[in-house]
Amino acid sequence: MSLNDHFNRPGKQFAVLIDPDKPTDSEIINIATRAAKSGVDFFFVGGSLLTNNNLDSCIKLLKAHSDIPVILFPGNTYQLSNKADGFLFLSLISGRNAEMLIGRHVIAAPYLRLSGLEVLSTGYMLIDSGRPTTVSYMSSSIPIPNDKNDIAVCTAIAGEMLGMKLIFMDAGSGALNPVPLTMISEVSGSINVPLIAGGGIRNPLMAAECARAGAKVIVVGNTLESNSGLMEEFTAAVHEVG
Repeated sequence: MSLNDHFNRPGKQFAVLIDPDKPTDSEIINIATRAAKSGVDFFFVGGSLLTNNNLDSCIKLLKAHSDIPVILFPGNTYQLSNKADGFLFLSLISGRNAEMLIGRHVIAAPYLRLSGLEVLSTGYMLIDSGRPTTVSYMSSSIPIPNDKNDIAVCTAIAGEMLGMKLIFMDAGSGALNPVPLTMISEVSGSINVPLIAGGGIRNPLMAAECARAGAKVIVVGNTLESNSGLMEEFTAAVHEVG
């Protein structure tokens, strides 16, 4: 099954986001084994900055201890590894920074073609979370205001019309608030491609609410870094939505 088919299969899905700079090898092994037992659907691997050159080793450990697809969620064009299964080719459609819309993609494209990775074209939408986040700073872009559902809807529709296979609405790492449920609902009801939601989701109830509102895939990172024991609860909460 291709990753694109994986995203489009019936039911809600749960992804664990891992910043390879943060966990130790033993912690990565623990995450992988817990995730395999919990029924996690995807690992997203990446961060705004990678300073320890741990990307390849992190992916190898995840794949050695689980059969869960590992997908790169890159913060920049240097976060490439042919050890992964796929690559979210993110275009920041919510911003007006040309480098994040197409500039860096031109640099990465030939390497991705040679890598053999499955490339998933993804319209990335940054949503205001109530405070500045690392991704808003690093991308030099202004998030969509969290009370402007119409802007979010039109942006997502445009991304789909441009050929994006996924739409990713993100409040950002360390978000004060998650993407509003009403915004998720209106965007998901306006597009025909899977909607991913992440950022600021701190407990299983919030994850289930986002899934119920219309997100196909729920992504959680920071909360599980501090308490990986919640992984089973998060996964079950998302899957139970149906």
